[in-house]
Amino acid sequence: MGQKPTKIRWVLGFFLFVLGFVAYMDRVNLSVAGPMIMKEFGFDKVRFGMVQTLFFFGYAIMQIPGGMIAEYFGARKAMTLAISWWSAFTLFTATSSNFLTFGIVRALFGVGEGPLYPGGSVLVRNWFNEKERGTANSFILAGSFVGPVLAPAITVAVITTFGWKAIFYIFGGIGILVALGWWLIARDHPKDHPLVNQAELAIIMEGKNASEPAKKEMAPWRNFIGSVQFWAIGIQYFVADYIMYVYLSWLPIYLMEAQKFSLKEMGVAAAFPWLALAITTLSSGYFSDRLIAKGVAVNRIRTSFGAIGLVISSITLYLAAGSSNPITTVIWLTLSLGALGFTFSSSWASCNDLGQKFTGTISGWMNLCGNLGGVVAPTLTAIIAVRYGWQWAISATAFIGILGVCAWFFVRPDRPLVVTPSQKSRVA
Repeated sequence: MGQKPTKIRWVLGFFLFVLGFVAYMDRVNLSVAGPMIMKEFGFDKVRFGMVQTLFFFGYAIMQIPGGMIAEYFGARKAMTLAISWWSAFTLFTATSSNFLTFGIVRALFGVGEGPLYPGGSVLVRNWFNEKERGTANSFILAGSFVGPVLAPAITVAVITTFGWKAIFYIFGGIGILVALGWWLIARDHPKDHPLVNQAELAIIMEGKNASEPAKKEMAPWRNFIGSVQFWAIGIQYFVADYIMYVYLSWLPIYLMEAQKFSLKEMGVAAAFPWLALAITTLSSGYFSDRLIAKGVAVNRIRTSFGAIGLVISSITLYLAAGSSNPITTVIWLTLSLGALGFTFSSSWASCNDLGQKFTGTISGWMNLCGNLGGVVAPTLTAIIAVRYGWQWAISATAFIGILGVCAWFFVRPDRPLVVTPSQKSRVA
């Protein structure tokens, strides 16, 4: 009887879910607490949008460095440092007292979160084979999207009981504990984990070069910059993240201002789009892996899921902008954000396909582009809403999706950006 494989890789996958959950709870708490903060400190929509934009600025500039650090020093160290850093600045958010301090703290909070997703992508590359990466990548994404599902209700309950500062103290402390847990349970490579047996290691190493992790190299940027795929994967993610960050930054306030929801009603309604996104992210990752295991081409799965997600998201978001019924509006918004789960899952899995051993760099680049969308989305959406109304602001977000759909036509996940010697021999 053969040895039964251990399941440590899936334990780490679940821990990635927890990391994504905590990270996005910490992000969305500011948005939910926004009306109270704006009132207390006299911020208008544009100034509050700028505070949120500063987070995305700090977050964006750390994407490529975060990916390269995770590649060179290992995901365990990079991600432990990231979790500890952003949790500290989550605590500091509660001590902010004016526009300047809010801006500085949230920018540094963004710097701390920067290495998380590129580091997670490196970990997935090391711990999962090609047939499992769609599911594995969906764990951290799904955790990220469950955060905003629970954040409105939890944050509203804490704020109404203890005030808006309490939520930042609570989750800052939780983050410190999570960082400690990650350091204790994670390892950069499965061969270094004391609980991984040989049967599980054989599954993980299927289709990989066993000596590859030992060699540390800097990414070949000249090859990347000259690749159409490199730019296309970044452009489509700029669009996907732009749409998502409009939700993250403004959904609670939009529901209260434009749809006349009360604070408690908003806490419930704002959860539905994020719940849909979490479900589709997990399910699309699982089904893409199943289809690939059955022999469907990787390129066909990744590009189809990526483009279709943006098509559905843009159409339903436009319908939400034109809806006059609050319940119908929430339904369209839920379908729109939920559809992005197909795009997000395909995007991160494609980084593993395209980047190979430079997955951290490629995922960092893609997430940098995505979070440039985060830099633009909060403030631009606020400006459009103030000048022309919420309907124009939501409609403009929907039309941006067209650019992302076009970009997917230039992505070929079956053609890595750097071809290894083993791949060359297979082609030959």
